[in-house]
Amino acid sequence: MRAAVSPMLVRLADERATGVLVRDHGVLYLADGQVVHAESPEAPGIDVLLTASGRLRPDSWAEAVARAGARHEVARFLVDSGQVPGGELEICHLAAVFDAAFFALAPTSGPTRFRYGVVHWIGRVRPVPTRVVEREARRRSTLLNAVWPHPAVDTAPVARSRHLTGRAVSPRRRSLLDLADGVRTPSAIARELGRPAFNTLIEIRRLAAEGLIGTPEESAAAAAPPVNAVRTGVQEPSSALDSAMLRRLRDALEATL
Repeated sequence: MRAAVSPMLVRLADERATGVLVRDHGVLYLADGQVVHAESPEAPGIDVLLTASGRLRPDSWAEAVARAGARHEVARFLVDSGQVPGGELEICHLAAVFDAAFFALAPTSGPTRFRYGVVHWIGRVRPVPTRVVEREARRRSTLLNAVWPHPAVDTAPVARSRHLTGRAVSPRRRSLLDLADGVRTPSAIARELGRPAFNTLIEIRRLAAEGLIGTPEESAAAAAPPVNAVRTGVQEPSSALDSAMLRRLRDALEATL
């Protein structure tokens, strides 16, 4: 996945605009040209991050939204009622904003729209300059590609490798691998674990690089003989070797050492 700079976002920042920027993969809420909130279907929201960690009960979150949502003061209500310390809420909210913004700023062929005057019900927590949000999105994109430059694992259902048996795995990794069932995508796994989606993507790419995780499509492609080999008995060279096949070859070589 590659994060991109949105020309419209740059213009809105210069205008000190207030409203919501709507893109294919998410939305960014602005106030006076700064990012105050972000949401994406690919990233767990701040509600998930707070409740899944046990920091806040789901019914307490629902009460905050019901009592303060119409006033756009959910964050203030949580702090003033003593349910979440201000500093902790800022950290959690910032994590949710950067997480969702990474997906929202992904390249898209769809339209980008801005609705002036729209305010999110969570209210202001800590505004972030748009240039900082874009810089962080680019940094995350670079980091992902440095770990494992195969973005197919970011959106496809992922599955545990058959070579996992006998390998030492940390409890944090084990909880992720237990959900890699060939049906769940990284986004679904992040939401179920209550972790930021980007953190989950990084770990999944690391596991993919180590041959511990892959996509069902990769496994099927690796198991099937090339079409040319079936027809002629000779496999044509490829400029982009299948990543799953490379991992199988590496595992086979390691087994002989």
